[in-house]
Amino acid sequence: MYKGSYVAIVTPFKDDALDESGLRKNLKFLINNGSDGIVACATTGESPVLSDEEYERVINICLEEADGKIPVIAGAGTNSTVKTIKIAQKARKIGANGLLIVTPYYNKPTQQGLYQHYKAVASETDLPIIIYNVPGRTGVNILPQTVARLANDCKNIVGIKEASGNLDQVSELVSLIGEGFDILSGDDSLTLPMLAIGAKGVISVIANIFPRDVSDMCKFFFQGRFEEARKLHIKMFPVIKALFVETNPIPVKKAMELMGMPAGNPRLPLVSMSEDNVAILRKRLIEYGVKLC
Repeated sequence: MYKGSYVAIVTPFKDDALDESGLRKNLKFLINNGSDGIVACATTGESPVLSDEEYERVINICLEEADGKIPVIAGAGTNSTVKTIKIAQKARKIGANGLLIVTPYYNKPTQQGLYQHYKAVASETDLPIIIYNVPGRTGVNILPQTVARLANDCKNIVGIKEASGNLDQVSELVSLIGEGFDILSGDDSLTLPMLAIGAKGVISVIANIFPRDVSDMCKFFFQGRFEEARKLHIKMFPVIKALFVETNPIPVKKAMELMGMPAGNPRLPLVSMSEDNVAILRKRLIEYGVKLC
């Protein structure tokens, strides 16, 4: 179901308010440059600091701009099963095409708790669900055996955004679940290695600024043009590392600002990028060939 380059979009702000015109401009850029889907209101979209009204507005704008050409996946995960179900149902009502649901954070459930959480959410919506595994942020790692149980028991749990950084875990997922389940990279630096193991694509941060290159890398791989895919991976790698010298989405928003794209500052508790790290980011973008504002 999910294959290729899905962009984890930033939520642009202007004077700390949602920049609707900027969001539309960014979406047009992403859609016109080969993106296979949009993921809104997730980590990169600063979902924890969006109001309910902003959440609905962002999803609506994404759906309007996508206009059925590519899917819009809504972030819907919290560390409360009841709240997650409510958000999932809201996203369904708005018209989202799928859900990205992060593992519950802070309360650190067991593997059985994770299984019951996702099973409960899946039973309350008919939208396809992508599990989001990002232990570095949540403090919990959903294991391949648990994912396999969910894939077997819940027909609408169709994929996982795997951001553990553990290629062995990805290999185990592929071995346990097989081709009928979509594994997507959650780490831009590991997208190509994960494709080689059996992943279907990526939910990407760098695609906010280089959508065509991320899309082409995925397409080249699936066309068997491995050397061309490898060259794009190596080209993007220094910028990818610069985009994660501080907490995402701080650097990608700064990169967009340097490139003249709508982004704005992140909301508290995130703050603007340090000047030392801006210098690193600027250098990497210039080396990539970007003309900065």
